[in-house]
Amino acid sequence: MARADLDKRPGDVAAMFDAIAGRYDLLNDILSAGQVRLWRRAVARITDADPGERVLDLAAGTGTSSLTFTATGPDCVACDFSLGMLQVGRSRLAQAQAQAQGQGQGRRSQDSRGGLGFVAGDALRLPFRDGAFDAVTISFGLRNVADPGAALAEMRRVTRPGGRLVVCEFSTITIAPVDMLYRRYLINVLPAIARRTARSPEAYEYLAESIADWPAQRELAGIIQAAGWSAVRWRDLSMGVVAVHIARRR
Repeated sequence: MARADLDKRPGDVAAMFDAIAGRYDLLNDILSAGQVRLWRRAVARITDADPGERVLDLAAGTGTSSLTFTATGPDCVACDFSLGMLQVGRSRLAQAQAQAQGQGQGRRSQDSRGGLGFVAGDALRLPFRDGAFDAVTISFGLRNVADPGAALAEMRRVTRPGGRLVVCEFSTITIAPVDMLYRRYLINVLPAIARRTARSPEAYEYLAESIADWPAQRELAGIIQAAGWSAVRWRDLSMGVVAVHIARRR
């Protein structure tokens, strides 16, 4: 498998995620000790999308994160440039819908959920019209984009005036000694676990390197603001292992 480097060539990054698509969600659970589920729910609460609103979930992978939005009524588009991830997501959704219909739950569950669609797309050239969405979210994906500032500007383009941006990304623990231990975990322990559990452990070596290279909370807030967003703020989760940045389009 071609392993992506920190220059983040789109073809290499997409190929890397294609290779791990089938076990991606399982390994996220293992490597985060289940915390990723809490982070997803936190993003959905912070986004606070109402029934009937349209949410763009970028870097959505298999669409697991997107389901947290549709559960309360909004419609969601899961967008990713990894075709392998999207294929796994579509297959799982179709299986879940068939199972629900077989148990007589299909119509009732669909009445309360929003719609979910899967679209292949690049964060630097989104295939959507201007102002198409009430909210745009990206979780653990901005770090993988070659030009985060340009991607944030493109997200602003497809968000309606008054709409919001929610960026969930690995960040910097606010307690220095704990952050030092966490960095050691990223560089030494996480790749070792991946070598035992993942079929493509190179992807998790890239994960550790890209997290260590990513800007801290205040610096990322400046990047978001420079892309044209306003009212930028953030909330730390798990002591800053993850930070959720929120912004508005004027």
